[in-house]
Amino acid sequence: MAKPRILIIDEVHPSLFPMLEGIGIAYDYRPDIKPIEVCEALVGFEGMIVRSKMRITADTIKMADTLRFVGRAGAGLDNIDAEALQERGIALFGANEGNRQAVGEHALGMLFSLMRNISRGDRQVRDKVWLREENRGEEISGKTVGIIGYGNMGQSFARVLRGFGCRILAYDRFAPEKISAPAEAVSLEELQAEADIVSLHIPYIPENRTFADEAFFQGFQKQIWFMNTSRGEVVDQSALVQHLQTGKLKGAALDVLENEKLHSLTEAQSRNFDYLKSAGHVVLTPHIAGWTHESYVQINEVLVQKIQALQEAGKLS
Repeated sequence: MAKPRILIIDEVHPSLFPMLEGIGIAYDYRPDIKPIEVCEALVGFEGMIVRSKMRITADTIKMADTLRFVGRAGAGLDNIDAEALQERGIALFGANEGNRQAVGEHALGMLFSLMRNISRGDRQVRDKVWLREENRGEEISGKTVGIIGYGNMGQSFARVLRGFGCRILAYDRFAPEKISAPAEAVSLEELQAEADIVSLHIPYIPENRTFADEAFFQGFQKQIWFMNTSRGEVVDQSALVQHLQTGKLKGAALDVLENEKLHSLTEAQSRNFDYLKSAGHVVLTPHIAGWTHESYVQINEVLVQKIQALQEAGKLS
């Protein structure tokens, strides 16, 4: 019997290949394939693995006569048209479990850098500026941390916070049943009334576009520290900048931006970015929260486990 075949169109960690061979899967590794070539290349393949090379649409899979699944080697499925796959009965899955620990740890690191002025202090000392009182920070202990979105990433952040003596509140409008210790389930309004620190861990779907908008920020009763390690599009960046300028936000830690192609910013995006990059109470990183050497391998492990589950369920032959 011929082995199921999958097309891999993005660069992946080489650990994936022996894992696939171990479960009897053949593969064609084509990380240099051009997006325009993918549609025709999919003919005869049972699976496809993609990272962020391109958007997978109904047109992408129109010639995929034997396709059974699309797996994304990473967290989030926002570059894949889930409805188009569902209409064709094609399974879709990501590997969020593979980099959740990385995201939780990175979020904690960004929070330390923000609240203890680590990034700002580092820059100043390199310039031979030695300011102690001006860089007096705040402790996480005793604070109330609000986590919005309690899937893999939100839960991971809650776990790494457990030892810091803080209260953890969580709000998830799509799956509130996921919320359990160490977090307390609350409404968004309760979270806005009590939080000192707010961290977004929500997917980029149409319902979440500019979730954190003017009304969102206005709803907080305290000055807050704000964090986003999910997707840039879930935050209205103009509203974020406005509230940083007025002091409604004590500071922001951002691993993602609404437009991460920094050489193609619109005029409004450029104004916002110019403020963020120069603000001493803003910490920026280049979408690396889930990007560790360990997660690169763990993502592959999760993908292979899910492919094997399809085999065992008789959905891949």
